[in-house]
Amino acid sequence: MRLQRQLNLKYSLPLVLVLILVLPYLIPDRESEPLDEQARHRLSGRFIQLSDGYTHYRLEGPEEGLPVVLVHGFSTPLFNWDHTVPVLVQAGFRVLRYDLYGRGFSDRPHLDYTKDLFSRQLLELLNVLNINRPVYLVGLSMGGAVAVIFAARHPERVGKLALFAPAGFPVNIPLTGKLVRLPVLGSYLLRAVGDRSLITSVRKALYAPDKHTEYISKYKEQMVYHGYKRALASTLRHFNLSNQATEFKKAGLHPRPVKLFWGRSDRIVPFENSTRVIAAMPRATLEALPAAGHVLPYENAAQVNPVLVAFLEAGS
Repeated sequence: MRLQRQLNLKYSLPLVLVLILVLPYLIPDRESEPLDEQARHRLSGRFIQLSDGYTHYRLEGPEEGLPVVLVHGFSTPLFNWDHTVPVLVQAGFRVLRYDLYGRGFSDRPHLDYTKDLFSRQLLELLNVLNINRPVYLVGLSMGGAVAVIFAARHPERVGKLALFAPAGFPVNIPLTGKLVRLPVLGSYLLRAVGDRSLITSVRKALYAPDKHTEYISKYKEQMVYHGYKRALASTLRHFNLSNQATEFKKAGLHPRPVKLFWGRSDRIVPFENSTRVIAAMPRATLEALPAAGHVLPYENAAQVNPVLVAFLEAGS
């Protein structure tokens, strides 16, 4: 009997190991298409080639309007601003929104996804589009950190800052996201459970996910193109989303107006971080939403849009 158990163990362990190794290849991967010229021809929006690849963007509103630039978050592309843009355009602003590298329909270059990469992308995009006057920069989550970093490095290019639950101080990164940073295990997890984990995180970001099924549907559109998960993993490895205090303090020295928007029930970037941002940027004023999560511009547009427009119009 004991011998039988030993034999079973001897032959079952290799089988389990083989199953573990091949499991990722038995699970369908959403990334099935190249993001190439043919794909760009089919997709909506505009594309412009910068030094690190093509950037997907949309530019709307009167040409003479004051420029507002919208920067989305860690994994959700420019559709995050679908409920923001019409209101800003109606108010007379010239509105630019774009997909960060690796997200949406922008290229997924084989580079380290650092804050330098994202700051360079924004600078080049403004230069190529000949947007030379100071912009009103609006950022959500990681996009808020990108906006602050850009403002700290190029203070003359930013007139106002509006930040929706910006990253840059301790962020709630799920266990899978932390493990993805590991070289070998990270690649395995990306292939095995990456798609499922991302959808779970998106639902967690919404305060009422069952009311916004179209949000998740739009989110999935970018996931069919090669390199999406690789770009997110590289960002987690090379862009410290939880520690950009130095950049916040540097940007906070500038006299420009700063507006913060935060949901008190945010499960991604805790509401408590608002006190850290205000400490680093003493001119910032806070708009706190009592029953709201992380995706304020999309989920709470009716509440935040009037405040955002009033902030951007003040003194203009």
